[in-house]
Amino acid sequence: MSTVSLVPETRVLAIASHVSHFVKCGHDPHISYVGNKMATLVMQLLGCDVAALNTVHFSNHTGYRQFKGTRATAEQITELYEGLCQSHLTDFDVMLSGYAPSAAAVEAVGAIGMDLQRKAEKNPGSFFWVLDPVMGDQGRLYVSNDVVPAYKTIIHHADLILPNQFEAETLSGIKITSLSTLAEAITAIHATYNVPHIIITSVDLSRFTQSPSSQTTTPPDSLTVIGSTTRSDGPRVSSASTSQPWTATSAAQVTSPDDKVLGVPRRGQGHGSPSARATVQVLASMHSVLEKTMEARDAELRAADTRGDETLSEEERLKREHLRKSKAAEVRLVRNVQYLREPTVVFQAQEWRKEDLPAGSQ
Repeated sequence: MSTVSLVPETRVLAIASHVSHFVKCGHDPHISYVGNKMATLVMQLLGCDVAALNTVHFSNHTGYRQFKGTRATAEQITELYEGLCQSHLTDFDVMLSGYAPSAAAVEAVGAIGMDLQRKAEKNPGSFFWVLDPVMGDQGRLYVSNDVVPAYKTIIHHADLILPNQFEAETLSGIKITSLSTLAEAITAIHATYNVPHIIITSVDLSRFTQSPSSQTTTPPDSLTVIGSTTRSDGPRVSSASTSQPWTATSAAQVTSPDDKVLGVPRRGQGHGSPSARATVQVLASMHSVLEKTMEARDAELRAADTRGDETLSEEERLKREHLRKSKAAEVRLVRNVQYLREPTVVFQAQEWRKEDLPAGSQ
């Protein structure tokens, strides 16, 4: 393996869900986050040392509509972290936190992030916390209502957050229906939570009412990743569009100290900000991996043995068909690892012009 393909040496604490089976590539409101099953492997393949602290242990992802397993309690999450502390195993450069199964678990994860920040105070800039506020999608929550205020309490400690459009609306209190309200929501999140970096992982700009001067035109059936970094003169906002909806949910997993990018090799392509470069590289990698996955899915479904389905009840037939499609759609990550290390950039980031933003957000 060429060392050129590896990210700088980075130690990561990844706190997220885990499933025994693979991770689905399709868009599903219950699994729109990328858990440790995928994130840990991707970061390890690119040279990162990853300590995985799992918040959920399921047999398979919930898109199958049936699973077995357990959810970690706040006490169990804390106990695992205390075990790392007592053996002096907390010299992490990055913490990536994803799905937490309860408000108490969110608070426990927040306490870990803040503790690692305190440990890094003697060396400013040596630790970076990436937080995915997993709460819901497509207009509805799929966590308990008390999880929302728990996230709102800890988010201001994070360096980068990765909400989807619905989660950005939930955090900002602003319904995103246009470029103007999108910029207002981003500005509100920066101001309310004092978080320096935001990447909204899936926005359907094709449904927006756009100004005649807008550069941001996207075709139907596409999603756009929106990144924003605060500057002294206000937020710096950029976007990158994808031609497949399922690509955007995997975008821009981690940006680390010293502009290191986890999940993709650093190439310096794309728009100038670190978050924009990270987004462009992750989109390039995941676009290729997921294209190969969809090709393999279609081939598997064509070759599927459906003999005997006609003897089943309609309910059982539909259930078997759903399980067959869910299994066929699992990400072919290991077979296509070369696209993670050497991505071909397809989608470029574009900085928004001031006339695209509402007054007061420039």
